[in-house]
Amino acid sequence: MIFKTLAGKTSFVGLRLPQTFVFLLFLGSLGFGALFFLPETSRLKRIFQHNSDNSAVITDSMNGRSAQPSSPIGYGLIGAARFDIGVLRIQSQLSSSNGKQTNNNKESSQGTVSVEHTSEGDAANNKVHTRGVVVSSGALSPVRVKLRNCMLKPPYGANYGKPSDPESLQRREKVKEMMKFAWDNYKLYAWGENELRPLSRNGNDGRTFGGLRGASIVDSLDTLYIMGLGEEYQEAKEWVENNLNLNVGGEASLFEVNIRYVGGLLSAYYLTGDEVFKRKVVELGRNLLPAFNTPTGIPHGVVNLAGDSRRSSGGDLGRSSVLAEFGTLHLEFVHLSELTNDPIYTEKVMNIRKHLNQLDKPRGLYPNALNPVSGHWEQHYVSIGALGDSFYEYLIKSYLMSDRTDEVAKRMYYAALEAIENNLVQRSPGGLIYVAEWRGGILDHRMGHLACFSGGMIGIGAEHGSPETRQHQLDLAANITHTCHESYRRTPTKLGPEVFRFDDGAEATAPRVNERHYILRPEVVESYMYMWRLTHDPKYREWGWEALEALERHCRLATGFSGIIDVYGHIIQHDNLQQSFFLAETLKYLYLLFSDDDLLPLKDWVFNTEAHPLPVIPRNCSQERGHRPNWTH
Repeated sequence: MIFKTLAGKTSFVGLRLPQTFVFLLFLGSLGFGALFFLPETSRLKRIFQHNSDNSAVITDSMNGRSAQPSSPIGYGLIGAARFDIGVLRIQSQLSSSNGKQTNNNKESSQGTVSVEHTSEGDAANNKVHTRGVVVSSGALSPVRVKLRNCMLKPPYGANYGKPSDPESLQRREKVKEMMKFAWDNYKLYAWGENELRPLSRNGNDGRTFGGLRGASIVDSLDTLYIMGLGEEYQEAKEWVENNLNLNVGGEASLFEVNIRYVGGLLSAYYLTGDEVFKRKVVELGRNLLPAFNTPTGIPHGVVNLAGDSRRSSGGDLGRSSVLAEFGTLHLEFVHLSELTNDPIYTEKVMNIRKHLNQLDKPRGLYPNALNPVSGHWEQHYVSIGALGDSFYEYLIKSYLMSDRTDEVAKRMYYAALEAIENNLVQRSPGGLIYVAEWRGGILDHRMGHLACFSGGMIGIGAEHGSPETRQHQLDLAANITHTCHESYRRTPTKLGPEVFRFDDGAEATAPRVNERHYILRPEVVESYMYMWRLTHDPKYREWGWEALEALERHCRLATGFSGIIDVYGHIIQHDNLQQSFFLAETLKYLYLLFSDDDLLPLKDWVFNTEAHPLPVIPRNCSQERGHRPNWTH
């Protein structure tokens, strides 16, 4: 792999330059002065900033005996030069041009990539940065990808989202350092496996993926790329090209494979234009279709990727399909139809929507379990947390991704939100607004960490509802986000529990021991990011920084990041798992929180439930060729 660093050896400035390039650097210094320069010596800090080896399961981090320094600032932020997102395509572009400089709107042989002149930053001086090495590139800008016959808007903004204030920039660089630390340890101890076990220093196979490997790699592609970690992105891309085997015969969760692998590959393709991601995601999409072979078209929860389907593995839900699972396919499947020009993927998810619209809903609510054979609700249990959450998210995001033309999704979302407000939204004795769960008409006054995404969801939907409800919905979003922040603030670790309650005297706390764990979940910082972009209230960045500091203090080990078993404990016990969604979601949302809004602007991109950005489909793209999805069901 390019710039590969061998384990157990320290290469100069953290990466190896080819000898011929070093020679060119020498010649350049003689003839062209400062046109080329070597990386700053401060980058050597990266080599030494790994903490001492610590495989103990218990660390007394609350009493100052953690393996980490008490303040994240003490780590020494990496001041790496900005990495131009287009650099990974430069060599192929230049070699295919027969010595001629690529010009505006000239496409590659695949017809998918356009490289344009830009006037931003160092690119105005015809330079591209990669880890401090400056390469003359003819002022190339980020790769742009075609969606049907429309060019996607550049996702990187005027300066790759670089914030103007020094504090936010420093914090963003800290998030980037955390991502590199998590990635480096995954690469060292669990490369090719689904997830890292940092204490035992090995990999976790992640049985829900049905034999698919490399979940952390696929989940990290867009995060690495967005953060400008070009060497790491290239490593990930090469692994996908050479090692991602999609013809495996195990039983896989349709939901998990879709949001992580399909979403990750789609996003990587749209951001980079690298054809390998398109080839892989199209193949994987075909392998998922047998899950829909049911009398109703409601898919089974489990699919054999070699071409068979199985009933849902939903534990005590038995034969049922889960709302959050079959309701969290729409964004990715519509884009599969866009890429393949095959309407079958869109038809599958539109059939799900059509079926749901025909069902009676208790009090307007959607229960969490549906029988895919009979097509009827199995239980009257409603939650916007586990088992229900991302169904609601995908309704409003389907409307946004359709360039605000999917009126059915819009109506379904606002009707569901009204039912949630009327039946589930509660105010605690202490004045906190939360969303309870509903079990056959009886409220359970608890809220899961997973439900904390709803602050951001309600926020992004607020401006598209009726004018008289907009401020009310934005206030509701802010109140829910505040409650979720309180679930963090009221723990000694400043990390939130898996479930927090509002009964028997509890106020956003977890009195039950089995609900006190934190597994590196992203939902709270996700809502911080959305609320920051919607309001620019500085408290959201402060809250995000508090969460980052807590992650550093309690979850960072010498060999990666790990969840903790009890957020209220003074003796910290780690769960020995660096979840792939920590790289895909938690760190990405923190990075975006401290970036300017024009990095993946919300008007042009939507994030799937695994935080993989997918582009809005401009209404004039598909219409010109007659392939606009039918939103009228």
